[in-house]
Amino acid sequence: MGTSHLTDLLKYLCSPKLGLNLDSASYQLCGPVPQSEIEVSVSARNIRRLLSFQRYLRSSRFFRGTTVSNSLNILDDDYNGQAKCMLEKVGNWNFDIFLFDRLTNGNSLVSLTFHLFSLHGLIEYFHLDMMKLRRFLVMIQEDYHSQNPYHNAVHAADVTQAMHCYLKEPKLANSVTPWDVLLSLIAAATHDLDHPGVNQPFLIKTNHYLATLYKNTSVLENHHWRSAVGLLRESGLFSHMPLESRQQMEAQIGALILATDISRQNEYLSLFRAHLDKGDLHLEDARHRHLVLQMALKCADICNPCRTWELSKQWSEKVTEEFFHQGDIEKKYHLGVSPLCDRQTESIANIQIGFMTYLVEPLFTEWARFSNTRLSQTMLGHVGLNKASWKGLQREQSSSEDTDAPFEELSSQLLPQENRLS
Repeated sequence: MGTSHLTDLLKYLCSPKLGLNLDSASYQLCGPVPQSEIEVSVSARNIRRLLSFQRYLRSSRFFRGTTVSNSLNILDDDYNGQAKCMLEKVGNWNFDIFLFDRLTNGNSLVSLTFHLFSLHGLIEYFHLDMMKLRRFLVMIQEDYHSQNPYHNAVHAADVTQAMHCYLKEPKLANSVTPWDVLLSLIAAATHDLDHPGVNQPFLIKTNHYLATLYKNTSVLENHHWRSAVGLLRESGLFSHMPLESRQQMEAQIGALILATDISRQNEYLSLFRAHLDKGDLHLEDARHRHLVLQMALKCADICNPCRTWELSKQWSEKVTEEFFHQGDIEKKYHLGVSPLCDRQTESIANIQIGFMTYLVEPLFTEWARFSNTRLSQTMLGHVGLNKASWKGLQREQSSSEDTDAPFEELSSQLLPQENRLS
C-alpha cells in the first residue's frame, strides 16, 4: 500500500466520524504533534503507533466529552407511559426494540437492562447499589458507538431482551441460578462493547492496535470482554463482593462473550450437538449450564432472522449498510474488499439468505433440539418465512445471480470444520 493511501487511511481513522481530532487531542496530552508525523511520507510504523494512540483517546470518556452524571437523570421518566407498558411485555418475542428505543429517547439499553435486573431480583439478591448499577449501565450504553448502523447500543439491548426470553424457557428457568442470570445479562449487554464498526480481518490488515494486542485471535470479542471488565471495575458495582468472586465473574463473562465469535461457531455447535446426541447434558452441572448459556448468547446475538419480518428486515438493512461502509473504506484505500462488503456486487437478499442457510438455521435447529418449545418453533418459523421473503425479493431483482456462492465461500473461511473445543 502506497504512502499516499496510508496517509489517507490515517486521516480517515482519525476523523471526527471515528473519533477525536488527533492533533488537538494529542496536543492536550503530549503537546503539539510534529508536522513530520502527519505528512505524506509518514511510515506504516508511525501509522500503527498513531492508530494505537487514537484507540486510547477513543476509550477515554474524558476525551470523548461524555459524562455519566447527565445521563443518570433520564431513568425516572423511562418507566412512564408507553415505555412502561412495553417493559411489562419484555418477555414477548415480538418486542419492538426500535420503538422502545424511541420511547426512551435512545436509552433502550439502560432502561431495559435495569428493568431486567429488577425483574429477576438481582438487585436485592446481590445487594446492589442502585445508583452504581445505573451508572454502570449508562457507561455501557455510552461506550457503544451510535454512528454504527448495526453494532450499537440498540443491538445490545435487542440481544439482552432475547437472552431474557431464553432464560425464561422451562429448561433454563428451572435450573439457572441468580449467578447465572447475572452473568448472562451482563454478557449480553456488553457483548459488542466499543465495537468499531469493522470486522476482524479489517483490523488485521490495517495492523490495528487491537489485532496486535490479541494476536489476531477473537480480536473484537476479547476487546468487548476486556472493555466490560474495565467498566465493572470502574463502576464499583460489585466492590462489596470477595475478590475471588469478582475474578470468577470476569472470567465467566469473558467465556460467554468469546463464544459469540462467529468464526468459532462450529466449535461450540459441534460440542453442543455431541452432548445432545448422547443425551448427557446435566443442567445441575455448572459446566453444562455454562455451555448452554454460551449457546443461548450465541443465539441471541444472531437472532435477527428469527424475529418478525418487520423487525428482521430493519436489522438486515442495518448490518448490510455496516458491511458496505467497510467495503467503501477498503475500496477507497485499496485494501481489498472483504467478502459481503462490496455494495456493487452484493445485495441484502443474497447476504441474508446465505446467513440464514449457513449460520442461523444450523444453530437454531440444535437449540430447538435442546429446548423444544413454542418459542423455538416460532423462531424457526420466522427464519423460514423471512428466508422465503428474501428469496422473493431476490427473484424480483435478478434471476441470474448465484445466491449462496459468496456466503458459502465466506462460511468455509469463517467456520473451519477442523476447529473443536478442547
